[in-house]
Amino acid sequence: MKVLVIGGTRFLGRFIVEEALKQGHEVTLFNRGNNQELFPQLETIIGDRTEDLSLLDTGKWDAAIDTCGFTPRAVDEMTKMLADKIDHYTYISSISVYKDWAVNNIDESYDVQSLTDDQVNEIGYGTSEQINEHYGALKARCEQTAEQNLPNKTFSIRAGLLVGPHDYTDRFTYWVERIQKGGKVFVPGRKDRPLQWIDARDLASWIVKKVDEKVTGVYNVTGPAEMLTMENFLKACIEVTNSSSQLIWADEQFVTQKEIAPWSQLPLWIPETTPLPGQKEPWIGTFTININKALHLGLTFRPIEETVHDTLQWDLTRGSRKKTAGLTLQLEKELLEEYLNE
Repeated sequence: MKVLVIGGTRFLGRFIVEEALKQGHEVTLFNRGNNQELFPQLETIIGDRTEDLSLLDTGKWDAAIDTCGFTPRAVDEMTKMLADKIDHYTYISSISVYKDWAVNNIDESYDVQSLTDDQVNEIGYGTSEQINEHYGALKARCEQTAEQNLPNKTFSIRAGLLVGPHDYTDRFTYWVERIQKGGKVFVPGRKDRPLQWIDARDLASWIVKKVDEKVTGVYNVTGPAEMLTMENFLKACIEVTNSSSQLIWADEQFVTQKEIAPWSQLPLWIPETTPLPGQKEPWIGTFTININKALHLGLTFRPIEETVHDTLQWDLTRGSRKKTAGLTLQLEKELLEEYLNE
């Protein structure tokens, strides 16, 4: 295939490009040129999707994969530009589209968030603050816009938490690095609470194969295939890093009373017993998203240990730096002392 990748040089996008090349496809990149050293051999059209879509005017591709469509206006303009230039369009969406994660086993038919036309128009291309505030609703509307403009040609990927090398969020990496350091590790909630994520390389491989097959529709895509618990994940981290870490499982009530922020200060944790601010019920379904549709189309996963190992090796190349997620060692020490004393 001739594939246009919109974005394609940061995290998931770089693996999509690598996988497309591995599978023998011809790739053109359209992005702002922030990482031109990554794929110097490829045709790269440098431009901003909000200003420079005319640069795509003379192109023709079998498929386009859009890794950076965050607002309906941006997706509307892109899909209209590409309508007569492609046969297939992949939109990278998110499981954040759902109205909540308050029930288990959420499949693709579960209600999504919504925005009014006035809200969409007011947001436009969106500021980072607007995109963060309305992220799920914007993604849901983007899916709808793409399907409206490219009916029966759109493949929407509702991705779960993406992990692996080059994950700039540090949410997964926090635990790998923390376990590697050893000592007593503060862990929230019960040992057997479920956990879901997908290595970005596995997602990229599956996407490119399904694009080649011209699959369309909406798919939840996270993993693994069988239930993973937080304890099993952390034990894999201990094994891979040959760590002497001692896991201290803190009662969820203690953690919430200390006003420790889920997901950011304690990644991979959403309270199971108390609602998040602004919610009526706890989000017990956060890590039980139904992925049967994707599994039936051949979604596979590498071993957890491989993802942990590769993430650690990549993280070690970054040197000492302030992480964007996770507890500081000082705050963790204080929490451990108080919890163990209680």
